[in-house]
Amino acid sequence: LGDTAFFYHSNIGKAVVGIVKVVREAYPDPTADAGPWVCVDMQAVRSLPRPVTLAEIKADPALADMALVRLSRLSVGPVGDAEWRYILALAKRAAPAQADRTRSR
Repeated sequence: LGDTAFFYHSNIGKAVVGIVKVVREAYPDPTADAGPWVCVDMQAVRSLPRPVTLAEIKADPALADMALVRLSRLSVGPVGDAEWRYILALAKRAAPAQADRTRSR
């Protein structure tokens, strides 16, 4: 409760777009058909100055070990303190000219 997280658009326009915080602890997901699915309630904290795209994240060697880069089909994953600060710094810079191209891994 109270943890902060990045809000990530995982479908169209794959990008980190904001910061949210957990406002309710895990509880059974009411939309799940079956299984041990849980969810948490989040509250928007703020938008980033600009989206940081998945392509940018994948292309940056400083983020090569980030779970979002290493694991496909990731919906929830850890973000280290250094990764957190780095992505926030990227969001304050101008977008790279070719940020929409994803480097294959």
